[in-house]
Amino acid sequence: MKRLILLITALLPLTVMSQGHFWKSKDAYLGQPRPLDTPLIFAGKMLLPDSGIAMDRSAFSNDGKEYYYCNAQTWFNATKSKIRYFRFESGRWQGPFVLNQGYYCPTLSADQQTLYMAGSKGDRKHSFVYAAHRQGKGWSDPEVYLKVDFGLYDFMPTKSGTCYVGSNARQGKINNFQTYDFCSLKINKGDTVVESLGPEINTPGFDGDFYVAPDESYMIVSYKEKPDYECELGISFRRSDGTWPAPINLGPLINDGNAHRWGEYVTPDAKYLFYAKGTSPKDCHLYWVRFDTLKARLEKDGK
Repeated sequence: MKRLILLITALLPLTVMSQGHFWKSKDAYLGQPRPLDTPLIFAGKMLLPDSGIAMDRSAFSNDGKEYYYCNAQTWFNATKSKIRYFRFESGRWQGPFVLNQGYYCPTLSADQQTLYMAGSKGDRKHSFVYAAHRQGKGWSDPEVYLKVDFGLYDFMPTKSGTCYVGSNARQGKINNFQTYDFCSLKINKGDTVVESLGPEINTPGFDGDFYVAPDESYMIVSYKEKPDYECELGISFRRSDGTWPAPINLGPLINDGNAHRWGEYVTPDAKYLFYAKGTSPKDCHLYWVRFDTLKARLEKDGK
């Protein structure tokens, strides 16, 4: 038994190094050429084997060998959307495969064992979060994880167990998106407790599209929302007292004119920012840009 424990202990660092090494390999990020400060379209037609657009939040697994994203037909209608995925196996990326029909906004849990997603199934009186669970190399069918009678948008968990959403938390009609704030969400003894993150990070209009770091140190948000949801991207670094200040603009290379920008997501290696952008569904794509250097610069400037 002692020899077995020593062997496992010796192999563990090699496993961790192997997972970390993949992010630095030519095969990482679907083998795409890496962007620098100027955003590039991510993977282009590779994501669209038949029709539609790639949009909304996407997600890589922590080891970089799985990639999940939404393939939709248009904006503001998820009935024909699909969650597709690629998997790196046998030395190459395989896919895209269709995981689920009628869902969008895939988000992996911190332990990688649950895949959360959004979907309405025609019920306009409730908001839903669905969850699928790992089963070997696959996933279970989605089941309802949350069903509430108020607005709930862009659900994202963190390492602490606190989740974040865009929500009106019973302060308006479920479809009145102008009442949505960036909020925290906690489930306490079966009760879903939603609290606004406060007036600094939120605005009088729609506040719902975001990405929150797993350690809750920062949020990337869509802000300066116009009535037709054209917006810019900014970052808010959480203060030591837990409050969230007004966002700092991510700059003109990302916010290059009027456009819809949403689906913010940072890769698990913290190196790249992904987001969806378009002036219409016809020119909507997933973009990615070098983020770690931008974040360091903005954090320094903000202090």
